[in-house]
Amino acid sequence: MAEKGSYTAAEIKVLEGLEGVRRRPSMYIGSTGKDGLHHLVYEVVDNSVDEALAGYCKKIIVTINKNGSVTVEDDGRGIPVDTHPTLKLPAVEVALTRLHAGGKFDKKTYAISGGLHGVGVSVVNALSEKLVVDVKRDGKVYSQEYSRGQTKTKLKEIGKAEGTGTTITFWPDPEIFSTTTFDYKVLETRFQEIAFLNPGLKITLIDDEKNKKEEFYSAGGLIEFVKWLNRSKEALHKPIYFKKDIDHTVIEVAIQYNSSYQENIFGFVNTINTVEGGTHVSGFKTALTRAINDYAKNKNLLRDESLLGDDVREGLTVVLSLKMEEPQFEGQTKTKLGNSEIKGFVDSAVTKALSEFFEENPAIARKIT
Repeated sequence: MAEKGSYTAAEIKVLEGLEGVRRRPSMYIGSTGKDGLHHLVYEVVDNSVDEALAGYCKKIIVTINKNGSVTVEDDGRGIPVDTHPTLKLPAVEVALTRLHAGGKFDKKTYAISGGLHGVGVSVVNALSEKLVVDVKRDGKVYSQEYSRGQTKTKLKEIGKAEGTGTTITFWPDPEIFSTTTFDYKVLETRFQEIAFLNPGLKITLIDDEKNKKEEFYSAGGLIEFVKWLNRSKEALHKPIYFKKDIDHTVIEVAIQYNSSYQENIFGFVNTINTVEGGTHVSGFKTALTRAINDYAKNKNLLRDESLLGDDVREGLTVVLSLKMEEPQFEGQTKTKLGNSEIKGFVDSAVTKALSEFFEENPAIARKIT
Protein backbone atom coordinates (compact mmCIF):
# COMPACT_ATOMS: atom_id res chain seq x y z
CA MET A 1 0.00 0.00 0.00
CA ALA A 2 1.33 3.44 -0.96
CA GLU A 3 2.16 5.78 1.91
CA LYS A 4 -0.30 8.56 2.69
CA GLY A 5 0.52 11.59 0.55
CA SER A 6 2.73 9.62 -1.84
CA TYR A 7 2.39 10.23 -5.57
CA THR A 8 3.73 7.35 -7.66
CA ALA A 9 2.77 5.45 -10.80
CA ALA A 10 0.30 3.47 -8.69
CA GLU A 11 -1.80 6.62 -8.21
CA ILE A 12 -2.28 7.15 -11.98
CA LYS A 13 -5.72 5.72 -12.77
CA VAL A 14 -6.79 4.77 -16.29
CA LEU A 15 -10.55 4.73 -16.89
CA GLU A 16 -11.36 2.22 -19.62
CA GLY A 17 -14.07 2.57 -22.26
CA LEU A 18 -17.06 4.59 -21.07
CA GLU A 19 -16.14 4.41 -17.38
CA GLY A 20 -14.98 8.04 -17.46
CA VAL A 21 -18.42 9.17 -18.64
CA ARG A 22 -20.11 7.41 -15.73
CA ARG A 23 -17.56 8.83 -13.27
CA ARG A 24 -17.96 12.43 -14.52
CA PRO A 25 -21.30 12.60 -16.40
CA SER A 26 -21.69 16.38 -16.03
CA MET A 27 -18.65 16.91 -18.26
CA TYR A 28 -20.65 15.36 -21.12
CA ILE A 29 -24.30 16.28 -20.50
CA GLY A 30 -24.06 19.38 -18.29
CA SER A 31 -25.73 17.96 -15.16
CA THR A 32 -27.30 14.87 -13.67
CA GLY A 33 -30.58 16.67 -13.02
CA LYS A 34 -33.51 17.41 -15.29
CA ASP A 35 -31.44 19.29 -17.91
CA GLY A 36 -28.92 16.47 -18.25
CA LEU A 37 -31.69 13.88 -18.47
CA HIS A 38 -33.28 15.64 -21.42
CA HIS A 39 -29.86 16.16 -22.99
CA LEU A 40 -29.78 12.37 -23.52
CA VAL A 41 -32.79 12.68 -25.81
CA TYR A 42 -31.24 15.63 -27.66
CA GLU A 43 -28.04 13.66 -28.32
CA VAL A 44 -29.96 10.81 -29.96
CA VAL A 45 -32.29 13.14 -31.88
CA ASP A 46 -29.33 15.24 -33.08
CA ASN A 47 -27.94 12.13 -34.81
CA SER A 48 -31.23 11.79 -36.69
CA VAL A 49 -31.19 15.51 -37.53
CA ASP A 50 -27.67 15.09 -38.94
CA GLU A 51 -29.12 12.44 -41.27
CA ALA A 52 -31.75 15.03 -42.29
CA LEU A 53 -29.04 17.66 -42.90
CA ALA A 54 -27.27 15.12 -45.13
CA GLY A 55 -30.51 14.64 -47.08
CA TYR A 56 -31.43 11.13 -45.91
CA CYS A 57 -34.05 11.57 -43.18
CA LYS A 58 -37.58 12.95 -43.51
CA LYS A 59 -39.20 11.94 -40.23
CA ILE A 60 -38.25 11.40 -36.60
CA ILE A 61 -40.59 9.85 -34.01
CA VAL A 62 -39.83 10.34 -30.30
CA THR A 63 -41.90 8.34 -27.80
CA ILE A 64 -41.94 8.67 -24.01
CA ASN A 65 -42.85 5.09 -23.07
CA LYS A 66 -44.90 3.97 -20.08
CA ASN A 67 -41.96 1.92 -18.76
CA GLY A 68 -39.81 5.05 -18.29
CA SER A 69 -37.77 4.66 -21.46
CA VAL A 70 -37.60 6.91 -24.53
CA THR A 71 -37.60 5.66 -28.12
CA VAL A 72 -36.15 7.70 -31.00
CA GLU A 73 -36.89 6.35 -34.48
CA ASP A 74 -35.78 7.81 -37.81
CA ASP A 75 -35.89 6.87 -41.49
CA GLY A 76 -32.25 7.74 -42.21
CA ARG A 77 -29.65 5.40 -43.66
CA GLY A 78 -29.33 3.31 -40.49
CA ILE A 79 -26.08 3.02 -38.49
CA PRO A 80 -23.77 0.64 -40.41
CA VAL A 81 -23.81 -2.97 -39.18
CA ASP A 82 -20.86 -4.34 -41.15
CA THR A 83 -17.62 -5.22 -39.35
CA HIS A 84 -15.26 -2.39 -38.49
CA PRO A 85 -11.95 -3.02 -40.32
CA THR A 86 -9.63 -2.53 -37.33
CA LEU A 87 -11.77 -3.24 -34.24
CA LYS A 88 -13.43 -6.33 -35.81
CA LEU A 89 -16.78 -5.42 -34.22
CA PRO A 90 -20.06 -4.38 -35.86
CA ALA A 91 -19.83 -0.65 -36.68
CA VAL A 92 -23.01 0.06 -34.68
CA GLU A 93 -21.37 -1.49 -31.58
CA VAL A 94 -18.29 0.67 -32.08
CA ALA A 95 -20.45 3.82 -32.33
CA LEU A 96 -22.30 2.93 -29.12
CA THR A 97 -19.40 1.75 -26.98
CA ARG A 98 -16.44 3.91 -28.01
CA LEU A 99 -15.94 7.62 -27.34
CA HIS A 100 -14.99 9.68 -30.39
CA ALA A 101 -16.26 7.06 -32.82
CA GLY A 102 -18.74 7.97 -35.54
CA GLY A 103 -19.30 9.15 -39.08
CA LYS A 104 -19.02 12.86 -38.24
CA PHE A 105 -15.24 12.89 -38.65
CA ASP A 106 -15.57 11.87 -42.31
CA LYS A 107 -16.63 14.85 -44.45
CA LYS A 108 -17.82 12.49 -47.21
CA THR A 109 -20.44 11.04 -44.86
CA TYR A 110 -21.57 14.25 -43.12
CA ALA A 111 -20.49 17.59 -44.64
CA ILE A 112 -22.49 19.42 -41.96
CA SER A 113 -23.50 18.03 -38.59
CA GLY A 114 -24.10 19.00 -34.98
CA GLY A 115 -22.55 15.89 -33.41
CA LEU A 116 -18.93 16.53 -34.26
CA HIS A 117 -17.32 15.18 -31.10
CA GLY A 118 -18.33 11.58 -31.80
CA VAL A 119 -19.42 11.05 -28.19
CA GLY A 120 -23.19 11.68 -28.20
CA VAL A 121 -24.82 8.28 -28.58
CA SER A 122 -22.03 6.47 -26.68
CA VAL A 123 -22.58 8.85 -23.75
CA VAL A 124 -26.30 8.07 -23.81
CA ASN A 125 -25.39 4.38 -23.76
CA ALA A 126 -22.98 4.85 -20.84
CA LEU A 127 -25.61 6.66 -18.77
CA SER A 128 -28.46 4.25 -19.53
CA GLU A 129 -29.45 1.31 -17.36
CA LYS A 130 -30.43 -0.39 -20.62
CA LEU A 131 -30.26 0.58 -24.30
CA VAL A 132 -31.56 -1.30 -27.32
CA VAL A 133 -30.66 -0.35 -30.90
CA ASP A 134 -32.55 -1.63 -33.96
CA VAL A 135 -31.16 -0.90 -37.42
CA LYS A 136 -32.94 -1.35 -40.75
CA ARG A 137 -30.49 -1.84 -43.62
CA ASP A 138 -30.32 -3.94 -46.77
CA GLY A 139 -33.85 -5.32 -46.29
CA LYS A 140 -33.11 -6.67 -42.80
CA VAL A 141 -33.59 -5.60 -39.17
CA TYR A 142 -30.64 -5.96 -36.78
CA SER A 143 -30.83 -5.59 -32.99
CA GLN A 144 -28.38 -5.31 -30.10
CA GLU A 145 -28.71 -4.64 -26.35
CA TYR A 146 -26.38 -2.77 -23.97
CA SER A 147 -26.32 -1.85 -20.28
CA ARG A 148 -24.36 1.06 -18.77
CA GLY A 149 -22.10 1.18 -21.81
CA GLN A 150 -21.39 -2.54 -21.88
CA THR A 151 -22.48 -4.84 -24.72
CA LYS A 152 -25.03 -7.39 -23.46
CA THR A 153 -25.91 -9.29 -26.63
CA LYS A 154 -24.29 -9.87 -29.99
CA LEU A 155 -25.74 -8.00 -32.98
CA LYS A 156 -28.37 -10.29 -34.46
CA GLU A 157 -30.71 -10.26 -37.43
CA ILE A 158 -34.30 -10.34 -36.16
CA GLY A 159 -36.38 -9.98 -39.30
CA LYS A 160 -37.00 -8.43 -42.68
CA ALA A 161 -37.48 -4.70 -43.24
CA GLU A 162 -38.67 -2.20 -45.80
CA GLY A 163 -36.65 0.97 -46.07
CA THR A 164 -33.83 2.02 -43.76
CA GLY A 165 -33.48 3.71 -40.38
CA THR A 166 -32.33 3.55 -36.78
CA THR A 167 -34.42 3.07 -33.62
CA ILE A 168 -32.84 3.61 -30.19
CA THR A 169 -34.69 2.92 -26.93
CA PHE A 170 -32.96 3.80 -23.67
CA TRP A 171 -33.74 3.69 -19.96
CA PRO A 172 -31.84 6.45 -18.08
CA ASP A 173 -29.81 5.10 -15.18
CA PRO A 174 -31.31 5.96 -11.75
CA GLU A 175 -27.81 5.51 -10.26
CA ILE A 176 -26.75 8.60 -12.27
CA PHE A 177 -29.80 10.88 -12.48
CA SER A 178 -31.68 12.60 -9.65
CA THR A 179 -34.85 12.25 -11.76
CA THR A 180 -35.66 9.86 -14.60
CA THR A 181 -39.04 11.38 -15.47
CA PHE A 182 -39.14 13.13 -18.85
CA ASP A 183 -41.01 16.42 -19.28
CA TYR A 184 -43.18 16.56 -22.41
CA LYS A 185 -43.10 20.39 -22.49
CA VAL A 186 -39.28 20.54 -22.44
CA LEU A 187 -39.02 18.14 -25.39
CA GLU A 188 -41.85 19.93 -27.20
CA THR A 189 -39.95 23.25 -27.14
CA ARG A 190 -36.75 21.71 -28.55
CA PHE A 191 -38.54 19.80 -31.32
CA GLN A 192 -40.46 22.91 -32.37
CA GLU A 193 -37.08 24.66 -32.81
CA ILE A 194 -35.66 21.76 -34.83
CA ALA A 195 -38.67 21.76 -37.16
CA PHE A 196 -38.31 25.49 -37.88
CA LEU A 197 -34.59 25.08 -38.51
CA ASN A 198 -35.09 22.13 -40.87
CA PRO A 199 -37.99 22.94 -43.24
CA GLY A 200 -39.51 19.73 -44.56
CA LEU A 201 -38.49 17.54 -41.60
CA LYS A 202 -41.40 16.10 -39.61
CA ILE A 203 -40.89 15.34 -35.91
CA THR A 204 -43.57 13.49 -33.95
CA LEU A 205 -43.59 13.54 -30.14
CA ILE A 206 -45.70 10.91 -28.36
CA ASP A 207 -46.30 10.47 -24.61
CA ASP A 208 -47.79 7.00 -24.06
CA GLU A 209 -48.39 7.61 -20.36
CA LYS A 210 -50.49 10.75 -20.90
CA ASN A 211 -51.86 9.70 -24.30
CA LYS A 212 -50.54 12.86 -25.97
CA LYS A 213 -49.21 13.29 -29.49
CA GLU A 214 -47.96 16.29 -31.43
CA GLU A 215 -46.36 16.79 -34.84
CA PHE A 216 -43.84 19.50 -35.64
CA TYR A 217 -43.31 20.57 -39.23
CA SER A 218 -42.41 23.84 -40.90
CA ALA A 219 -42.40 24.85 -44.54
CA GLY A 220 -41.54 28.52 -43.84
CA GLY A 221 -38.39 27.99 -41.78
CA LEU A 222 -36.90 30.97 -39.94
CA ILE A 223 -39.61 33.44 -41.02
CA GLU A 224 -42.22 31.21 -39.38
CA PHE A 225 -39.90 30.76 -36.40
CA VAL A 226 -39.55 34.47 -35.63
CA LYS A 227 -43.31 35.01 -36.07
CA TRP A 228 -43.96 32.12 -33.68
CA LEU A 229 -41.60 33.63 -31.08
CA ASN A 230 -43.48 36.95 -31.35
CA ARG A 231 -46.93 35.33 -31.43
CA SER A 232 -48.03 36.85 -28.10
CA LYS A 233 -46.48 40.27 -28.78
CA GLU A 234 -47.31 43.22 -31.03
CA ALA A 235 -44.96 42.93 -34.03
CA LEU A 236 -43.83 46.29 -35.52
CA HIS A 237 -43.13 45.07 -39.07
CA LYS A 238 -42.95 42.02 -41.31
CA PRO A 239 -39.91 39.78 -40.63
CA ILE A 240 -36.60 40.80 -42.21
CA TYR A 241 -35.02 37.68 -43.70
CA PHE A 242 -31.80 37.02 -45.55
CA LYS A 243 -29.43 34.15 -46.28
CA LYS A 244 -25.75 34.46 -47.21
CA ASP A 245 -23.10 31.90 -48.15
CA ILE A 246 -19.53 32.83 -47.16
CA ASP A 247 -16.63 30.38 -47.46
CA HIS A 248 -18.71 27.17 -47.00
CA THR A 249 -20.68 28.77 -44.16
CA VAL A 250 -24.40 29.48 -44.67
CA ILE A 251 -25.66 32.36 -42.53
CA GLU A 252 -29.44 32.63 -42.24
CA VAL A 253 -31.18 35.38 -40.24
CA ALA A 254 -34.76 36.39 -39.45
CA ILE A 255 -35.38 39.64 -37.53
CA GLN A 256 -38.60 41.16 -36.20
CA TYR A 257 -39.04 43.93 -33.65
CA ASN A 258 -42.01 44.06 -31.28
CA SER A 259 -43.42 46.73 -29.00
CA SER A 260 -41.87 45.25 -25.82
CA TYR A 261 -38.49 46.20 -24.30
CA GLN A 262 -37.25 42.63 -24.16
CA GLU A 263 -34.33 41.33 -26.25
CA ASN A 264 -34.51 37.78 -27.62
CA ILE A 265 -31.58 36.50 -29.68
CA PHE A 266 -31.60 32.81 -30.55
CA GLY A 267 -28.39 31.47 -32.07
CA PHE A 268 -28.11 28.04 -33.69
CA VAL A 269 -25.17 26.23 -35.28
CA ASN A 270 -26.04 23.15 -37.36
CA THR A 271 -29.43 23.20 -35.53
CA ILE A 272 -27.72 23.09 -32.08
CA ASN A 273 -29.11 25.80 -29.78
CA THR A 274 -26.06 27.76 -28.57
CA VAL A 275 -27.79 29.17 -25.50
CA GLU A 276 -24.59 30.89 -24.30
CA GLY A 277 -24.08 32.59 -27.66
CA GLY A 278 -20.59 32.78 -29.10
CA THR A 279 -18.78 34.42 -32.00
CA HIS A 280 -21.81 34.29 -34.34
CA VAL A 281 -24.00 36.19 -31.87
CA SER A 282 -21.21 38.72 -31.14
CA GLY A 283 -20.83 39.39 -34.88
CA PHE A 284 -24.56 39.88 -35.26
CA LYS A 285 -24.81 42.37 -32.38
CA THR A 286 -21.92 44.46 -33.74
CA ALA A 287 -23.42 44.52 -37.24
CA LEU A 288 -26.94 45.42 -36.06
CA THR A 289 -25.69 48.38 -34.00
CA ARG A 290 -23.55 49.65 -36.88
CA ALA A 291 -26.24 49.25 -39.56
CA ILE A 292 -28.92 51.09 -37.57
CA ASN A 293 -26.54 53.91 -36.56
CA ASP A 294 -25.33 54.31 -40.15
CA TYR A 295 -28.88 54.49 -41.48
CA ALA A 296 -30.02 56.92 -38.76
CA LYS A 297 -27.10 59.27 -39.40
CA ASN A 298 -27.43 59.15 -43.19
CA LYS A 299 -31.12 60.08 -42.90
CA ASN A 300 -30.45 62.75 -40.25
CA LEU A 301 -32.47 60.86 -37.66
CA LEU A 302 -29.57 61.26 -35.23
CA ARG A 303 -27.30 64.25 -34.77
CA ASP A 304 -24.12 63.89 -32.77
CA GLU A 305 -25.02 60.98 -30.51
CA SER A 306 -24.93 57.28 -31.44
CA LEU A 307 -27.28 54.51 -30.37
CA LEU A 308 -25.73 51.91 -28.09
CA GLY A 309 -26.08 48.13 -28.47
CA ASP A 310 -28.65 47.94 -25.67
CA ASP A 311 -30.70 50.65 -27.40
CA VAL A 312 -30.94 48.90 -30.76
CA ARG A 313 -31.81 45.53 -29.21
CA GLU A 314 -34.86 46.71 -27.25
CA GLY A 315 -37.89 44.77 -28.51
CA LEU A 316 -35.71 42.69 -30.83
CA THR A 317 -36.45 39.07 -31.71
CA VAL A 318 -33.92 37.38 -33.96
CA VAL A 319 -33.16 33.84 -35.07
CA LEU A 320 -29.58 33.42 -36.31
CA SER A 321 -28.82 30.02 -37.86
CA LEU A 322 -25.44 28.87 -39.19
CA LYS A 323 -24.67 25.76 -41.21
CA MET A 324 -20.93 25.19 -41.21
CA GLU A 325 -18.35 22.43 -41.67
CA GLU A 326 -16.10 22.71 -38.61
CA PRO A 327 -17.85 24.31 -35.63
CA GLN A 328 -15.69 24.62 -32.53
CA PHE A 329 -18.06 24.37 -29.58
CA GLU A 330 -16.89 25.22 -26.08
CA GLY A 331 -17.68 22.00 -24.22
CA GLN A 332 -19.50 18.79 -25.15
CA THR A 333 -22.94 20.29 -24.47
CA LYS A 334 -22.24 22.73 -27.34
CA THR A 335 -23.80 25.80 -25.71
CA LYS A 336 -21.28 28.32 -27.11
CA LEU A 337 -19.54 28.72 -30.49
CA GLY A 338 -15.84 29.53 -30.43
CA ASN A 339 -14.74 29.86 -34.09
CA SER A 340 -12.97 33.24 -34.24
CA GLU A 341 -13.43 33.74 -38.00
CA ILE A 342 -17.21 33.46 -37.71
CA LYS A 343 -17.55 36.83 -35.95
CA GLY A 344 -16.20 38.61 -39.04
CA PHE A 345 -18.29 36.49 -41.45
CA VAL A 346 -21.53 37.26 -39.62
CA ASP A 347 -20.64 40.94 -39.04
CA SER A 348 -19.94 41.46 -42.76
CA ALA A 349 -22.99 39.53 -44.00
CA VAL A 350 -25.48 41.15 -41.59
CA THR A 351 -24.15 44.71 -42.10
CA LYS A 352 -24.45 44.42 -45.87
CA ALA A 353 -27.85 42.72 -45.84
CA LEU A 354 -29.39 45.14 -43.34
CA SER A 355 -28.03 48.23 -45.12
CA GLU A 356 -29.59 47.02 -48.38
CA PHE A 357 -32.88 46.17 -46.67
CA PHE A 358 -33.12 49.56 -44.95
CA GLU A 359 -32.57 51.39 -48.25
CA GLU A 360 -35.23 49.31 -49.99
CA ASN A 361 -37.73 49.46 -47.10
CA PRO A 362 -37.52 53.02 -45.65
CA ALA A 363 -40.82 52.77 -43.77
CA ILE A 364 -39.64 49.75 -41.77
CA ALA A 365 -36.17 51.24 -41.29
CA ARG A 366 -37.64 54.45 -39.83
CA LYS A 367 -40.01 52.52 -37.57
CA ILE A 368 -37.13 50.44 -36.17
CA THR A 369 -34.84 53.45 -35.73
